[in-house]
Amino acid sequence: MTQINAAAAVLEVTGLSVDYGRRMALQDVTFTVDRGDVVGIIGPNGAGKSTLLKAILGLVKPLAGAVSILGQPALAARKQVGYVPQQEQVDWDFPATVRDVALMGRYAGRGLFRRPTKEDKEQAAAALERVKMYDRRNALIGELSGGQRRRVLLARALAGNPALLLLDEPMAGLDATAQHQLLDIFSDLQEEGAAIVFSTHDLSCVSSCAGKCLCLHCQMVAFGDPEEILTEDVLNETFGAHLLLVHTDGHAYAYQHHRHGDA
Repeated sequence: MTQINAAAAVLEVTGLSVDYGRRMALQDVTFTVDRGDVVGIIGPNGAGKSTLLKAILGLVKPLAGAVSILGQPALAARKQVGYVPQQEQVDWDFPATVRDVALMGRYAGRGLFRRPTKEDKEQAAAALERVKMYDRRNALIGELSGGQRRRVLLARALAGNPALLLLDEPMAGLDATAQHQLLDIFSDLQEEGAAIVFSTHDLSCVSSCAGKCLCLHCQMVAFGDPEEILTEDVLNETFGAHLLLVHTDGHAYAYQHHRHGDA
């Protein structure tokens, strides 16, 4: 893993506000993520979860506030960050192999048009081994199952040996076995000193594997130990008056329920 400056927080978000034209997507969000932290972000659809992750990446320009990664501005520290988007944001018909996608994770460190080095290839192969996809390295990404695609995106993020790993709804659509495999990888990365921030609707996952939880509804509703902040009052404030808890496969998923006639 990348050597982390112990004197600096891995991630500091300070007074972050983002607007999309006339609509505020995020307003005055402030929190800190330290070495080895695992942070789960929960909130209804449209609460700004994906926008927050993109602002941390430097893909969205804030209206106000700042993002610091290892003491540097977000764009300057981009190669220290791995990102796993939602699967819907990826063109799976693109004629790329599993190996090609894993190598893309090395671009931030070497530039888009430079040929991959021996080290690049070794790191990409190690990332595929880690997510148990090395045996499918020559397969086209369009041939993969949903769980396999998620693992390939994770390998791309891990190939750069990030100090900070961001994941947008990584558990969505995964069966119990795939979820446990992903959580095992989280645990290994945490032991190595990486920080992990992920968005989810799965409250059970946040309670069991995240040391901190960020409740978001455009503004930060609460941030802290899941056992302390995941109360009925906080969840209702986060998801609105019509909180819907769906229990399936032993997990509790939170959604904002709109009654008939609600906007």
